[in-house]
Order: sequence, then C-alpha cells, then structure tokens
Amino acid sequence: MLASHHFWGFVMVESVPVTACSLPGLRHVSSGKVREIFEVGDSLLIVTTDRLSAFDVVMANGIPFKGQVLNRLSEFWFGKLGAAHHMLTCEVEEMSPEVLRHADVLRGRAMLVKKARPFPVECVARGYLIGSGWGDYQRTGTICDIPLPPGLRLASKLPHPIFTPATKAATGHDENISFDTMARTLGQPTADTLRDLTLAIYERGAAYAETKGLILADTKLEFGLVDGQITLIDEVLTPDSSRYWLTSEYREGISPPSFDKQFVRDYLDSIHFNKRPPGPILPPDVVRKTSDKYLEAFRLLTGRELRA
Repeated sequence: MLASHHFWGFVMVESVPVTACSLPGLRHVSSGKVREIFEVGDSLLIVTTDRLSAFDVVMANGIPFKGQVLNRLSEFWFGKLGAAHHMLTCEVEEMSPEVLRHADVLRGRAMLVKKARPFPVECVARGYLIGSGWGDYQRTGTICDIPLPPGLRLASKLPHPIFTPATKAATGHDENISFDTMARTLGQPTADTLRDLTLAIYERGAAYAETKGLILADTKLEFGLVDGQITLIDEVLTPDSSRYWLTSEYREGISPPSFDKQFVRDYLDSIHFNKRPPGPILPPDVVRKTSDKYLEAFRLLTGRELRA
C-alpha cells in the first residue's frame, strides 16, 4: 500500500514501514530493537527496520524512512570520518545473489559488513551536559567519576569533550561506568585506544555538524575487533545514537529539541504509558512528525534528500 508523505514542500511516495524482516535462504543471526542480522558467507548483513523503541519498548507501528535514514547516514559517516570501519557496501546490487533476490525489501536499509568481535562496552563522548550526565552531575558534580566545574546548567557546553563509557545492557538502559572500571575489564591499552578513538570521532563529527548549523551534543559508538584491528562497528552518528540540536535553537538552561523520537516520548507521556511492553500504536501525526525529523537530520547533514 502506498501513501503520500509531505516533506519540505514536496511529496515523497512511501510504502508501509518495514517492521519485520524474513529473508528465506539467509541464516538469521540475531534481532535487536531496530536491526535484524543475517549471515552471508564470511560477512554479515545488517538490515535496519523502521521499528522505533522508546523507554526501551518497541512501538506497535514503524516510522516511514527511519531505517533508510539510519542506514544511509551511517554509510555517509563511515566514508567521512577516516576511521577503520566494518562497512563493505550498502548497495544491494553489489551483494551476493542470495541477498539480491530480496532487493525490494533491502534496498536502502541493508549494509554488508565484516564480522567483528564487539567489545562489551558502549563508548560515549559528551560535549554538553544533558541526559543521564545531567542527572549524575546534579547528584555528584561528576560524570563517570570525571569532576566537572560547579555551576553548570542543563545543556551547558563542557570545558572539553569527555569520555563516559557504559555497560551494554541486554535489556533496559545501559549503565554508566568509570574509565578505570572499563580499563580493568578490557585492559589499559585497549581502553586508552577506545577512549582516544571515541573522542577523535566525536570531535570530527561535531566540527562537521557545526558547518551545517547543528550541534552534536553527544554520541554513542561501538567498536569491535576485525582481524585483530580495533574497528568502528554498528551505526555511527545517527539520530538514534547521537543527540543533535539546531544551533539556532540552542541555549543553556533548557533541553533543546533534538532530531530523534522526542515526539514519541512526549506522546507516550501524554497517555501515561507504563513503559512496559507491548508498545501502543502511534497516531498518524506522531508518526509523520517523527519521520520528518529523521528526514530533516539526513538532509541537513548530507546536503541531499534521501534516496533508497
């Protein structure tokens, strides 16, 4: 079924959002809140669906174009950052025949990647005081045992970007940990390398975003080992893994609007959602506004409209 989707003064034609993905002939490896992973020979196929989770609950209906935005933005950043990464291609026509037979479902939302052994930590860089970091600062004056100056306000720019790792939670929220805890888990040399890579990628991304009228407030990265080399994996600098603000809307003391699922969170709060599965069906206006935000982030960052 096709529908019209209004975006920046013109109409895009969309299909029903992809919230499930079955690919006969390919071995299914795992499912996440948003992604499905399949094995293709010595590589993995990551399929980014249009599912959306809020408060760690997947909603009943998807967000048009969301999966394509996340996939194509990761492709964009992998090509720009200059860091070793796991991406092989996002072009279905360049993939094997057993993948190509599913081209109608996969086009725009599939990425073929090298297999990696992921590190059991989330690598978070923060340039602004927001989110869980703001709560930690209010309680202790620190984030992940990093002392910060007194008197900072909500959304204050930090004196310099900081690295605040977190554990990977199978369910629920990730939990912030200190760098020393991370170093004891992974070893000091590996922890040092992951910290330095994370801050370097954040600073490159933030500098580029600034040229597009955006602030990159914070980001979450994942790394793994590919043939013994520390490699950037998963998604990178997308609205799901990063907090972007319009420079023109930023000021200290408020939580600036971001390019993610805030419309969904606000709606769920308005209906007093209990934050437990199953997720409710989102109304059309919430779906449309959320889709528009993802598309706007893509347009601002890449300078082009989304293509499948």
